[in-house]
Amino acid sequence: MRLITWMGEARPEAAILLPGNRHVRIARLNAERGTRWPTGVGALVGRGLVTALRDYWRREEGRAEALAEATDTARWGALFAPRGKVWGIGLNYADHAADLGAQRPEEPASFMKPWDTAVPPGAGVHLPAESKRVTAEAELALVVGRPMRGVAAEEALSGVAGAVAALDFTAEDILERNPRFLTRAKSFEGFVSFGPVLVTLDEWPDLSSVRVATVANGHVVRENTVANMHFAPADLLSFHSRVFTWRPGDLLLTGTPGATRVQPGDVVEAHVGDLPPLRQAILP
Repeated sequence: MRLITWMGEARPEAAILLPGNRHVRIARLNAERGTRWPTGVGALVGRGLVTALRDYWRREEGRAEALAEATDTARWGALFAPRGKVWGIGLNYADHAADLGAQRPEEPASFMKPWDTAVPPGAGVHLPAESKRVTAEAELALVVGRPMRGVAAEEALSGVAGAVAALDFTAEDILERNPRFLTRAKSFEGFVSFGPVLVTLDEWPDLSSVRVATVANGHVVRENTVANMHFAPADLLSFHSRVFTWRPGDLLLTGTPGATRVQPGDVVEAHVGDLPPLRQAILP
């Protein structure tokens, strides 16, 4: 199942994305089928209902497809506004570590970004005056769907609501001055975005084969597959669940195959599996 936020006439609405440029709005599903699903993606995620909705949709898809409407990517909005943890992983691909002249860590190299750093897909990213060298990187991100504490790696993915494409930005010159400046270098407004589609992991039964690519101005800068991560997504979830409790709506950025320096006028994209590209224009 794939979820989008449809910018309706009255308000944003959660919708299930279908093949053939169609979607079914949750509000219409409720009205026609007598269900009571939350009508926002954020509410579905925050209340831990994405998996239940997926299971319902599996049973009802044949009948409910009659409720489908034409969709238009220009009217897709932000999936939801994050209110929890935005947790990032650095140097998780050997090739990216080599790019930076860094040794790949023996344990996950993690960092946190403020949730209000996030901007919607297509909103554009302003470069901060405090930095003269900003980079962007594509990542596979996981949206947590239920509380997880001390979870085994074998069980961790069952607690994921779905996967999204993500773009993570870094003020590289600030980071280079001192590695302790990592949080500041990652935390300017607009320095993360995700979406515009959330896909449940049953559509990707082999997560290791998913391709992640950083694309700048239409050219692939660097690409790799999840299989070549140093720490697999399930291991990252499990490892950090021994540090804190994952909550519904938390976002895990699993690392990038490579970054690209960006300047005003550039367009950078995250290509993740068969999801629509996440695209941001770089603004002054």
